[in-house]
Amino acid sequence: KDILLTLTSKNMADNKATSSATTFRMETAVAINIKASADKIMALLTNATDFTKWNSTVISVDGQIIQGEKIKLVSKLDPKRTFNLKVSQLTPTTMVWQDGFAPMFSGVRTFSLTPKSDGTTDFSMIEVFKGIMLPMIKGSLPDFKSNFEQYALELKTAAEKQ
Repeated sequence: KDILLTLTSKNMADNKATSSATTFRMETAVAINIKASADKIMALLTNATDFTKWNSTVISVDGQIIQGEKIKLVSKLDPKRTFNLKVSQLTPTTMVWQDGFAPMFSGVRTFSLTPKSDGTTDFSMIEVFKGIMLPMIKGSLPDFKSNFEQYALELKTAAEKQ
């Protein structure tokens, strides 16, 4: 929950991603308000077949995005690598993908939707890498901020289409 506090209303208004890092932890986060219901947004986030139709940051998603399943994702940030992700949590307002072998190295991406009384939904996406191997590989990881900003903006655009 403390991670979500780093996402301010200013970040949400201007769609600017934030990053922070310590020796054994690295985080990137983005937030944006979307003029659509949480159900509509989650439908986009969980439809592997159509994922690349609205999201240019992803080359492919194979598998079913349902709780307990594994998906194979190829990102434009690292097109030569296939990420084997487990959908470890899926509710109407939260989805978590994870990879790695804790405590050595793990990556956890959390998608959160907060419906608002005006019919809009606040979307946030946070990726946390941690583990004792992080100091050795941190330098080889790309800067995720612009990718996260693009991801959030494209989700907003797709969800707000009539």
